[in-house]
Amino acid sequence: MRAPLNTLHVAVLMGGLSSEREVSLSSGRGCADALEGQVAKVTRVDAGRDLAQVLTALKPDVVFNALHGEWGEDGCVQGILETLRIPYTHSGVLASALAMDKDKSKAVLRAAGVVVPGGGLFDRKAVAADHVIAPPYVIKPNAEGSSVGVYVIQPGDAPCAIVGDDSWTYGDLVMVEPFIAGKELAVTVLGEASGPRALTVTDITPTKGFYDYEAKYAPGGSKHVLPAELPAHVFDKALRQSELAHTAMGCRGVSRSDFRYDDVNDVLVLLEVNTQPGMTPTSLSPEQAAYVGMAYRDLVRWMVEDASCPR
Repeated sequence: MRAPLNTLHVAVLMGGLSSEREVSLSSGRGCADALEGQVAKVTRVDAGRDLAQVLTALKPDVVFNALHGEWGEDGCVQGILETLRIPYTHSGVLASALAMDKDKSKAVLRAAGVVVPGGGLFDRKAVAADHVIAPPYVIKPNAEGSSVGVYVIQPGDAPCAIVGDDSWTYGDLVMVEPFIAGKELAVTVLGEASGPRALTVTDITPTKGFYDYEAKYAPGGSKHVLPAELPAHVFDKALRQSELAHTAMGCRGVSRSDFRYDDVNDVLVLLEVNTQPGMTPTSLSPEQAAYVGMAYRDLVRWMVEDASCPR
C-alpha cells in the first residue's frame, strides 16, 4: 500500500530528447503545477541522458512521466524507471514500445478486432521516387507522434520528394496508408481497476489544412466539438474500440485513441493509440476528463494514484 498522496515526493519528467520536446515541457509544467499542494513535494526534471543518476539522487516516491515521443514514450525511460524500482504513470515498457511502432501496433490491433487502415511500410527512397499506392494517401514516420513528419498526398500531387531527402531523420522505412476522408475523432480511456473506461468522443476540425502538429498544439489551431455529433452506433463503437485497443495493447493509466470516420461510407478506422496523451492547455484528454466531471487537478492526481512499477 502506497503512502498517502499528501506525503509523496513526485518527480515530473518533461522536455526530453525528442522532436516533441516543447509539447512535453508544456505538459510537464501543467502537471507539476496541478500537483502543487496535493503532494508533499514536486520536483521538475528536464529529462536527459543522465536521468538514472538524477533520479537516484532525488529518490522520488513516484515519477510522473510527461515526456512525449522517442525515448520518453517508447519504452526506454520506462525501462530505466523499472530498473530503479520507481512507480511511474502511464503504460509500461512493452505497451509503450508497441504503441510507438505503427506497423507492429496495427498488427496487434487488427488481430484483436480493431479496424485499422491498410497500407504498410515502404523504403523512403521508393516513396520519394514514385507513388507506392494510389493517391490519396498519407505518409508517416513509423515511430513518431504528434503528426510529426506527416504528409498527405492528393490525386495529382507529385511523389513526396522530402521523404527521400538527406534531411529526413525519421528512419528509412515509412508508413504509407490510404487517406481516409471524413471526421477526425479522439477518445480518451482511463485504465481503471474495474476495466478500461472510455470518456467521450471529440470531433476535431483543424482551422486550416489537416490535423498536424500546429493544429494540435497552437492556440486556435483546431476546433473541438464534444461530445461529437455522430450517429449513436458510431459514437458507441468509437468508445468500445478505444477500450478494446487499450486492453489489446496492454496500456495502463491514460491512453487516447485517434480515429477517422468516413461518414459517407459509414466506416470508422482507428489510426493509432497514444500511451502518453498531451496534457497541454489545448490537449484533448484533459478536455474530455473535464467534460465527464474530472477537473485537470483531479485527472493528474488520479494518474499519480494509478502509478505502478511492475515486478
